[in-house]
Amino acid sequence: MSDDQTNSSVDQSVDDMPRVQPKSPREAIEPEPVPGPPPRSKSARHPVVVFLNFCLSVVMLMVVGALVAVYWGKNKFDAVGPLEREKTILISRGTDLDSIASLLETQDIVSNRWVFAAGVQAYKSASNLKAGEYLFKPGSSMREIMDLVVSGKSILHAVTVPEGLTSFQIVARLRQNDILVGEITDIPAEGSLLPETYKFSRGTSRNEIIIRMRQLHKRAIKEIWDLRTEGLPIANVQELVVLASIVEKETGRSDERTRVAGVFVNRLNKKMKLQSDPTVIYGLYGGHGKPSGKPIFRSDLRKKTAYNTYIIQALPPGPIANPGRDALEAVANPSVTKDLFFVADGTGGHAFAETLKEHNQNVQRWRKIEKKNKAARTSTTSN
Repeated sequence: MSDDQTNSSVDQSVDDMPRVQPKSPREAIEPEPVPGPPPRSKSARHPVVVFLNFCLSVVMLMVVGALVAVYWGKNKFDAVGPLEREKTILISRGTDLDSIASLLETQDIVSNRWVFAAGVQAYKSASNLKAGEYLFKPGSSMREIMDLVVSGKSILHAVTVPEGLTSFQIVARLRQNDILVGEITDIPAEGSLLPETYKFSRGTSRNEIIIRMRQLHKRAIKEIWDLRTEGLPIANVQELVVLASIVEKETGRSDERTRVAGVFVNRLNKKMKLQSDPTVIYGLYGGHGKPSGKPIFRSDLRKKTAYNTYIIQALPPGPIANPGRDALEAVANPSVTKDLFFVADGTGGHAFAETLKEHNQNVQRWRKIEKKNKAARTSTTSN
């Protein structure tokens, strides 16, 4: 192609291009309009698509809302609680989660019952909440409250049953305790209960304590019987309890129990009567015990009962009280002595003797002490 032809084509192309009109200085500094968005497609304007977009938006809002609620609830569940002072609350057996939450809110232990209930459900602990009497500390969070009730570490009360009480007296003591509940319908067999201090939570029944006393008695008896000294004049566990109950009633001093037991073992070996005053009292008054202040007369020692060891040979037919572990152990492992007698010495203990002559001297000494004490009491009363 010749240069003329080329130039001609270029000129023609230039002529075809749109002419650019020169702008005035004012027009030159004005911004050019931005082109609008492209028109929506017909599919995007379809009602189904619009509805699905709406549903997705709602779901997203719900998810965000749920996350915010969970975050807020967790912080509330772990936050310091409103309780200002220690407070004790009793949660009864069979109380459901909603009732527990309502109770805690009413007592200002938790700030929001719904948050507490939701938190317990979230931790899957609703079925693990335990009844009991709980002590809540000031500022306890809902999580701490939940953990405490789940643990079941409620307040423990105690009832002490002294050694040497009869079963009738033990039942009377349990009935006097106003924290225990329920009635004891039958008096347990004499010597079948182990005196001890028993801890329990509020709502525990009196029969439950009796059952525990029986169980501990059986366990203690087995352990002690298995470790007994060989050759004792005791045929079985029942006789061990019978003799231990006599030892228990004869002395309250722990350092004397094995020696008192040794005296009775020596007398049994020699086929002597035990001649124990507490057996006379039990034969006369049974489990109710001797009325306070009423003395034992010489005539009482001659009254024939199944338990009077001044009359009957060897052991009485049953225990005269509920002996403690120390008395049981003393009979199972008594002191090895030649003592056959003992009498009070005026100091709370006893004077022991191997012979009747020595014993009579100790008795005379004791009677002088008794006479002196009686005179002192009379003088004090008259003044």
